[in-house]
Amino acid sequence: MQENTQPQTNVTTMPNAGQGVGGMPGAGVPNTASVGGAVAQPANMGGAQMNAVNMGGMSGLNGTPGGMDAATMGQTQAMPNVATSEGTAVKATAARQAAEASTPTALPTAVKIETLLEECIRRNASDLHIQVGLPPILRIDGALAPIPNTPVLKREMVDKLVFSTLDSMQREVLTQDKEFDYSFSFGEIARFRVNAFNEKGNLAAAFRLIPTKMPTIEELGMPQVISSFAEYPRGLVLVTGPTGSGKSTTLAAIINKINMEKAVHILTIEDPIEFTHKSIRSVVAQREVHYDTFSFSRALKSALREDPDVVLLGEMRDLETISSAITIAETGHLVFATLHTNSAAQSIDRMIDVFPAEQQPQIRSQLAGILMAVCSQRLIPAIGGGRVVAAEIMIANSAVRAIIREGKTHQLDNTIQTGANEGMQTMDRTLAKLVQQGTVTYDDARDYAVDMHEFERLVKGV
Repeated sequence: MQENTQPQTNVTTMPNAGQGVGGMPGAGVPNTASVGGAVAQPANMGGAQMNAVNMGGMSGLNGTPGGMDAATMGQTQAMPNVATSEGTAVKATAARQAAEASTPTALPTAVKIETLLEECIRRNASDLHIQVGLPPILRIDGALAPIPNTPVLKREMVDKLVFSTLDSMQREVLTQDKEFDYSFSFGEIARFRVNAFNEKGNLAAAFRLIPTKMPTIEELGMPQVISSFAEYPRGLVLVTGPTGSGKSTTLAAIINKINMEKAVHILTIEDPIEFTHKSIRSVVAQREVHYDTFSFSRALKSALREDPDVVLLGEMRDLETISSAITIAETGHLVFATLHTNSAAQSIDRMIDVFPAEQQPQIRSQLAGILMAVCSQRLIPAIGGGRVVAAEIMIANSAVRAIIREGKTHQLDNTIQTGANEGMQTMDRTLAKLVQQGTVTYDDARDYAVDMHEFERLVKGV
């Protein structure tokens, strides 16, 4: 099968937080020692592409509205030398001022977006933060640290760094809406998901590293039962957790497993596209909100007419998207989706509570019939560096379905505790096991415990 392709431009950006997404372990980041003077080719993506050309010595990104092209840069640098007389100097000054008015101010040599992104990859950071009044800051193993030998960023520096990753349309949207989510490829090395926003009247941005290497479930250190999610013929599977907990990485691993083993049609709806999937045994179609469709809800309405077998929904945000996901799962399709919730019980309540009270009994009944599994995960700092995943797993057996149908979600934790033989596990049991294995510290694990007393009991083996 041929890979699905989409039109490209010079800038690698697309609308919409490494060690996998969110710092997921095992994703594998290439050594960037060879990146410093290489030409990074844009990856095939559903939007525009960013050309990180000559990353070792380029002052801006080629072809982006936020950066000067080579001709302009050359003219600007040469102007002072041309001024051999007073009249010539006046003309040169006027020309230089005109160029500067239409082109963002060049940054000091030490502050380039390419340099910052390379450092993020080299140090295996999950995030890069750019903000006025602070030096560029990386999140490494969950902790924030400034990049050494970088200056405190001024407003024009931040504007230059952020605009260099945007095309003209995206720049206009950001200016109008004051915030904007998008993604871009940094050559073939990595991808980044970006949220650009305003704070105290200044531009700022958070870059989330998305490695290009597709992880496997085993490499992520996930429980083996996660592999069975790819075998479900239909139904709804939820992967939940806070921002930066590795949800997208887990889903990418599951989709990749399906893609390698089954001849099915996989449709993804994302904001933005993070991991890009090549069609292997499956046909994979990836749609990006704002570029390929106007909204999640609109894409979901047309999804059934696109003959999918598997649908991945990047995020269930509101009543309309949750309702559509339930409908698609009810019609015999396998649906994967994410929620920003901290437990299986909380995930069920969140989905039901968005509906009016008079509809909730019906939604409980529908959800009880289609739900297959819930994986709620966190990333915990590991002893010796890095982070490891801790997951709560709930498999929808008959007892779970009855609890959901009857609205007794507070009983789900007990059911999960007694379902170990089916692959279920609570977050507290997972954390206690990691402590006993010497993988994480007691204090770090305790910070993520759901029930402190239960966690302490499990650690002691009582």
